[in-house]
Amino acid sequence: MTAATETIFVRDGVTARDQRVFVTKMVFAGVLLGLGVFLATRDGVLPIVLGVFLIGATYTHMVELQHQCLHHSAMLHPADHRRFGFPLGALMLVSFSHYRVRHLQHHRYLGTDQDTEFFGFDTRQPLTPGALFRGLFDYMRLVHAVADMVRCWRGTWRYTDGQISERMHRHVITEYRVLSVLVLAAGAIAAAGHWRLVLLLWVVPLLLVATPLHFLVELPEHIGCDNDSQDVLRNTRSITGSRLSNWYTNGNNLHIEHHAAMAVPINRLPERHAAVLAAAAYTNRTYWEFYRGVLAQVVRGGRGTA
Repeated sequence: MTAATETIFVRDGVTARDQRVFVTKMVFAGVLLGLGVFLATRDGVLPIVLGVFLIGATYTHMVELQHQCLHHSAMLHPADHRRFGFPLGALMLVSFSHYRVRHLQHHRYLGTDQDTEFFGFDTRQPLTPGALFRGLFDYMRLVHAVADMVRCWRGTWRYTDGQISERMHRHVITEYRVLSVLVLAAGAIAAAGHWRLVLLLWVVPLLLVATPLHFLVELPEHIGCDNDSQDVLRNTRSITGSRLSNWYTNGNNLHIEHHAAMAVPINRLPERHAAVLAAAAYTNRTYWEFYRGVLAQVVRGGRGTA
């Protein structure tokens, strides 16, 4: 391993500046969400469509911010990661603690049969139109989330993908119960005659915008890579992207850099990208380049690499 390659794996902690960067991102996400709500509640088709899209797109962005909290690489105080991370994913019915335990196992076991990514698109399956459609509209995840809420109230929820601490188990139970209250509150608001608001501000953005957008953000991470290797320079992809895509995905485009040093604050990963481009097996310049490859692979019937 060369000195340049070693820089990809250097560990580092959160500084006060890193926290300010992350808080600024959260505040801006809140502004975008507020703008989306404003537009979606105006008269006229165009502002409603724009508002619904902006709301759903922000839901996806917020889950990417939540992802950084999973790794405790956003805030100076560890407890703040759950405090801020849970609300960031709540509108997509994501339990922060459940996501965290499975996602950290994904990092630990990537390249093995024990990989347990929370959002469950199987990167080893052929890329067919049917597989892409099921991934884009993965509503079964929401069904499973509701089922977990019911199990948490019944006291029958169990973690089935490995070991989990009693403390984390309690956190998961609490979070799914809170999410169930959110769902019931939305139902009550709709039943009280405000169903249009519930549809425009939550249901439609979640189902038709946030769910497929999140799939598109996550798809490049490992698809078409060497999934039987435990070498992060071979089993993961990075995309150089633009400032816009780097912001919107919260650095998810620099996925090799993230897997190589998962506790490093996302805003500092671009410093390692040149070394990744020189050493990694799977990189793309842009998301468009990556998705052109995906479409070409679909045309070939799922054969080849993305």
